[in-house]
Amino acid sequence: MCQWIMRLGTVDERLLHAVVCRRRRLLDRLMRELTSFGDPIVAIPVAGAFALGAVPSLAPPGRTAFGAMVLSHLLVQLLKRLVTRPRPRLPVGMESLIRPPECFSFPSGHAAAGLSIYLPLALGISGVLGVALLSLGLSVGVSRCYLGVHYPGDVAMGWLLAVISAIPFGLAGF
Repeated sequence: MCQWIMRLGTVDERLLHAVVCRRRRLLDRLMRELTSFGDPIVAIPVAGAFALGAVPSLAPPGRTAFGAMVLSHLLVQLLKRLVTRPRPRLPVGMESLIRPPECFSFPSGHAAAGLSIYLPLALGISGVLGVALLSLGLSVGVSRCYLGVHYPGDVAMGWLLAVISAIPFGLAGF
């Protein structure tokens, strides 16, 4: 088991290095903006507004989004304290493009928040707008790797927690 975890960590680190070594100045600002959609100061009001019916037809998926965001946040905080994975070590000469939070790396709370909000909303809207919202939710997680503050495995687990957290609220027909 320990050997499997070591291999997984090595793959995770290689994937992260492949991403950060391909940064482009044009994308740096975009990724900083995208990551903000998972910040509590943005995520909570967005989820709350939809849950309270800012767009009446999206109130049910908005309530699912709000519930999923709260539940995923609780699960993220629990896992961060159980796993205690440190923030990524970047290749020599590379730095995080934002100040990394002082908390642990696994799982990504931003990835969980982004997808837990935008997935239910995307499912409540058909067509191009739904795809755009889903893309936004996934992009929050991708930005965390690009910025150098999370490993891809941290992001994948954040996404998984978002999906798992949305299921009970979606099934309940919130």
